[in-house]
Amino acid sequence: MADQLSPEEKFHLITRNLQEVLGEEKLKQVLQERELKVYWGTATTGKPHVAYFVPMSKIADFLKAGCEVTILFADLHAYLDNMKAPWELLELRVKYYEQVIKAMLESIGVPLDKLKFIKGTDYQLSREYTLDVYRLSSMVTEHDAKKAGAEVVKQVEHPLLSGLLYPGLQALDEEYLKVDAQFGGVDQRKIFTLAEKYLPSLGYAKRAHLMNPMVPGLTGTKMSSSEEESKIDLLDSKEDVKKKLKKAFCEPGNIQNNGVLSFVKYVLFPLRGEFCIKRDAKWGGDKTYTVFEEVEKDFAEEIVHPGDLKASVELALNQLLDPIRKKFESPELRKLTNSAYPNPSKTKGAVKGAKAGGEDDELAPSRLDIRVGRVTSVEKHPDADSLYLEKIDVGEPEPRTVVSGLVAYISQEDLQDRMVLVLCNLKPQKMRGIESQAMLLCASVEGEPKRVEPLDPPEGSSPGEGVFVEGYETGKPDERLNPKKKVWEKLQVDLKISDECVAQWKDKQLMTKLGQITCKTLKGGNIS
Repeated sequence: MADQLSPEEKFHLITRNLQEVLGEEKLKQVLQERELKVYWGTATTGKPHVAYFVPMSKIADFLKAGCEVTILFADLHAYLDNMKAPWELLELRVKYYEQVIKAMLESIGVPLDKLKFIKGTDYQLSREYTLDVYRLSSMVTEHDAKKAGAEVVKQVEHPLLSGLLYPGLQALDEEYLKVDAQFGGVDQRKIFTLAEKYLPSLGYAKRAHLMNPMVPGLTGTKMSSSEEESKIDLLDSKEDVKKKLKKAFCEPGNIQNNGVLSFVKYVLFPLRGEFCIKRDAKWGGDKTYTVFEEVEKDFAEEIVHPGDLKASVELALNQLLDPIRKKFESPELRKLTNSAYPNPSKTKGAVKGAKAGGEDDELAPSRLDIRVGRVTSVEKHPDADSLYLEKIDVGEPEPRTVVSGLVAYISQEDLQDRMVLVLCNLKPQKMRGIESQAMLLCASVEGEPKRVEPLDPPEGSSPGEGVFVEGYETGKPDERLNPKKKVWEKLQVDLKISDECVAQWKDKQLMTKLGQITCKTLKGGNIS
């Protein structure tokens, strides 16, 4: 096909559905002379999820346009990014990524023989590359390195030097992989501009950069490996896919931050050229769309119902996932999956040394489903003046009802529209006749008077974003905590506020993808 395309047609195929392109003229010039060489890198950290179909569909476009495509498994980057991948697991995670990425490409019909796969440590530990790292570090300021990695490297209160090296290594990869362009998400833009600024200082050519938009997850925020509720895992069962799509943010007529619609736009249309809405004949019957904008328009005008959209995406998504699930049914790949992503609580016990008798899975904080929420309404409980009745948006179609005893500590006005933290998987409990469907988490200090403050998520947080304990990012929360086993009560004992007003569990920070959880003034307080 590529032989029959003009340079202009190739350029259109390469750049369609991208949010931004840096260096368009360079791309056009190369396409006039020869095929484009492009690479896509992925740090081998958390398990790839369905949002990875977005870059996969673009890689299919690159191959249709005749590009020479390299896929980099960035294992060293995974370690440098705040040790998201422990050194002892690097090799296993690279093997997992290679198997699952290849399975994804095969499921969308991409021929693997046209791709080049390479591992970062195959060349990043060489003498030449290491010398270039030192040369680059003598030019890049701490400010520029920190700024470049701000949206990609995990942000913590006391960042490691490794996170500052990360952007420079990604810039050098362009030279050592001998490509014309690097492809990635728009969240990597600052790393791309750092590469454009500093590579010429080393005597290397400035490359072009191709940027995909960031696709919203199921909660309406960025789809993330560390946020269980925001993503569908590639190996999730059909039942799990149905359950997660059912909970997905998809308000009637709302086309903003709609992860379900975005999947149709950036995956299904590029791969298939059409999308079919399946629905009962009494609601108009099935309808096939050949242009995404028509789907979006019908959804905005509420001609297409969220339930029908979700059901149709579920069908199409399972067709993509079925070959991947089948491949990973083999005993070898099951073993690889369990070895590359061991249970975090077991891993921690093995490394740190469990108490006599052992600490079992009950004490893993990843079992708590803590989310960012926004208080959408607050009023006094009709039967108890000491209680508030709150509605809190936690990224689900409907807000949750929460009953709290904050009347003595915070006014209704200060609580209204406030961003808070909510524990979402406790068993619902009636409080003075009204069922409380979650718990609003607060810091408290005993005394006369007792002081209480709601916990604060990082600035810019959105409802539904997951909260995790540092070092337990990959664990999966229970669907509902068993009250008889008192999991919450056992974990809550070690939830404290540090002297810097940072929320912690056993001295490990509570975090979202945007940073740490804090409170305003209650140093040394308890969390409940």
